Amino acid sequence: MNVRRSAAVLAAIAVIGTATAPAALADDASPSPSVALPSGLYGTSDPTYDGVWRQSLALLAQDTVGVKPATKAVDWLAGQQCADGGFAAYRADADKACDAKTAVDSNSTAAAVQALAALGGHDKQVGKAVTWLKSVQNEDGGWGYAPGGASDTNSTGVVVGALAAAGEKPADVKSKGGKSPYDALVRLSIPCDEDGGGAFAYQPDKKGKLAANADATAAGVLGGLGQGLVTTAGKAQEDGDGCGDSGTLTAGRAAGNGATYLAETLTDGSYLKSALAGAEDQPDYANTADAVVALAAAGRTTDTEKPLAWLAKNSADWAAQSGPAAYAQLVFAAHAAGADPRAFGGHDLVQQLNATGPAPRATDDTSKTGKTDNAAEDEKKDGDSGPGVWWIIGVGLVAGIGIGFLLSGRNKKQQL
Repeated sequence: MNVRRSAAVLAAIAVIGTATAPAALADDASPSPSVALPSGLYGTSDPTYDGVWRQSLALLAQDTVGVKPATKAVDWLAGQQCADGGFAAYRADADKACDAKTAVDSNSTAAAVQALAALGGHDKQVGKAVTWLKSVQNEDGGWGYAPGGASDTNSTGVVVGALAAAGEKPADVKSKGGKSPYDALVRLSIPCDEDGGGAFAYQPDKKGKLAANADATAAGVLGGLGQGLVTTAGKAQEDGDGCGDSGTLTAGRAAGNGATYLAETLTDGSYLKSALAGAEDQPDYANTADAVVALAAAGRTTDTEKPLAWLAKNSADWAAQSGPAAYAQLVFAAHAAGADPRAFGGHDLVQQLNATGPAPRATDDTSKTGKTDNAAEDEKKDGDSGPGVWWIIGVGLVAGIGIGFLLSGRNKKQQL
């Protein structure tokens, strides 16, 4: 589980109002769920809150490095789509039609769009998903996690990536109020002369105040640049690397400001710390990987060197515990910064990712593994054990003090 997905789960809890959710999420930390998992699904932890997300990231990462995923893995993802085009986090019985109780969400849908668009051959599914995303766009131009929810930077950013992947121009996707996703992102950018200036907030608080959030900032940078989860080094800001918002603030300039904030927030230039209450001194591997992608997209390749080296040295245990989405995030970071994901701190991220699900149809490293889609196709990585202790503590805090604080922090861990 990681930062973005755990925030999404919390959002789902807030929308659904499930009083027993914390206990269920704590159970999700067990090495494997109590029910049989689909053979095409990546990862072994309970997929209830992150199945589509982690599958989308896994397939997208494989495509990025030239791996052709197993047919049944792609079919599983495509089969999760509802008739109206939206995706829920996970549908245990995809043969059962979606109804009003099916919790479709923007994050799962946008991630699935990016994966299916990259893989090709799914124009119909991608088109339906984009139509659904447009149908739930908020008046301010952005998206919340659930339809009707207040716009947040993370959701808006990942939807922008989906629109771009589908061949849409995000600036032209406007709400009934005439606002684009870029308008929403600019509104969520903190002015340079305020505390946390240059960063993006997850959402405004009840008083409308914006609080800097590193995870939201990484998402806001990519969204402001019109980029998706997979990107390469972009052009540096023509007006420098500092924070500037004089005149009319554009989404591109807000993205540059966000990149400056990330570069300055990285501890010793190497990693970001967790925003989760009780874990503030813990490194946030997922957010650090996202920051590398965002910095690279903003053309700040020099600023990616230390955090990427830190991840290469320190992220192995985190990735092994967290599973396929974590490996995918590391692949995205290495790819964006021009590093080799097959030689990342002495580890082959591609091989490790492949081992968390059905073996690919074809891969550049089959000569090393000797595996194909017909060999060890159900192999899973035992380390995909769920979110870990800090996520469980965080969920307990949600039950005790309410969801608002953690949501505004867009906190720790992946993959919910």
